[in-house]
Amino acid sequence: MKLVVVSAGLSVPSSTRLLADRLAAAVGRQADADVEFVELRDLAVEIAQSLTTGFPGPALSRAVEAVSGADGLIAVTPVFSASYSGLFKSFFDAVSGFDKDALVGTPVLIAATGGTARHSLVLDHALRPLFAYLRAVVVPTGVYAASEDWGAQGLAERIERAGAELARLASPAAAPAGPARKTASGGFGTVVPFEEQLAALRGE
Repeated sequence: MKLVVVSAGLSVPSSTRLLADRLAAAVGRQADADVEFVELRDLAVEIAQSLTTGFPGPALSRAVEAVSGADGLIAVTPVFSASYSGLFKSFFDAVSGFDKDALVGTPVLIAATGGTARHSLVLDHALRPLFAYLRAVVVPTGVYAASEDWGAQGLAERIERAGAELARLASPAAAPAGPARKTASGGFGTVVPFEEQLAALRGE
């Protein structure tokens, strides 16, 4: 499958790019993937120009084409002022501006980095609505990495889970099946009818 990874990190080296690399590797462990990275830092001038002229430069055109043709997308942004960066938003404005259906049905893994865990909800209040608006299919597990998460317990597991989810959505034939869903007769035990539960509460 063709996997495109969009990273909006601004510094070199970048924790945002590091997270993007680890997510791409996690997907690659689940399915064969032809990975292409899009570094928005290198496209900043063309993105700004496209917003005022309506025409993409050659590098931005290639990036938009890559995203539009992806079987799966990983989108990673640093958190600025409690949301995605302006560069990140401007890029996806450009993508949808040139082709409003570019991401329709595309599986997308969302991720973000920040200096504090207090911004972790950015995944659900900013990134997930953005890609829902673009009619992409956002994988259930998003990955947020605060400074203290690197090397701590939990981040590696979230990366692997999110990567596996994206691989299953983007390449269902190649990726291994996910964990079996629990059934009423299996993992959740005996199902008690609602009427009986109400009767028990009333003491009947």
